[in-house]
Amino acid sequence: MPGGRLTQQERRQIASGLADELAYAEIARRLDRPTSTITREVMRNGGPTAYRPDLAHRATEQRAHRRRQAAPRRTQASSSRTHGRDDEAVREYEELLATVFMQSGLPKMTARVLVAISTSDAGSLTASDLVQRLQISAASVSKAVAFLDSQGLIRRERDERRRERYVVDNDVWYQSMIASARAHTQLVETARQGVTILGPDTPAGARLENVARFVDFVSEAIVRAAEQARAILYTQPQRDPEPGTEPR
Repeated sequence: MPGGRLTQQERRQIASGLADELAYAEIARRLDRPTSTITREVMRNGGPTAYRPDLAHRATEQRAHRRRQAAPRRTQASSSRTHGRDDEAVREYEELLATVFMQSGLPKMTARVLVAISTSDAGSLTASDLVQRLQISAASVSKAVAFLDSQGLIRRERDERRRERYVVDNDVWYQSMIASARAHTQLVETARQGVTILGPDTPAGARLENVARFVDFVSEAIVRAAEQARAILYTQPQRDPEPGTEPR
């Protein structure tokens, strides 16, 4: 199986496969590449509907250039990594996760900050940590964390040195899910105001009533599911037993 970066020709084959609505696994098989390579390539370059091979190739070259320029600074940062991780694989995963967050609606810098905190083993970073790790300004960090805090995606706390830390812990995801579901209440109420104004027996009124019922049902289902599944956030993941051993 070939290694190294994707070539421009391979990127064009990926685009052709996406146009033919092939699965990532099938595209990977045709290129003799891991499926994860194709997934990362597509997701960090616009997704399956917006992927452009020439733009993706140019963006990869630009990222490689930036990495070479930042190599001395990154050497210091990577020395703090633990568990024998592959720094390059970690960086590629962080780019992929940031792309997914961006596609869900987060601004680029905000997504990068959330990824940095989420992938830190401590689950928290200070403003100076983020400035050093992402090589961005303190103003950019402040703006990003303010947005994340307003959305319930992080929380703030003070450490023993009285520094403010930005935390992504287990319960943050639960609280964010609940806040998102409850935010739909305003949509339900507004839609039903429209039903009253437009008339419940009119096509427009009926359409808005159906929207209100749908959003209300989905929101309640999300809240119930989040309540029922909350304990999962505090459960130690179970690993598959080693071959030849009895499960505990």
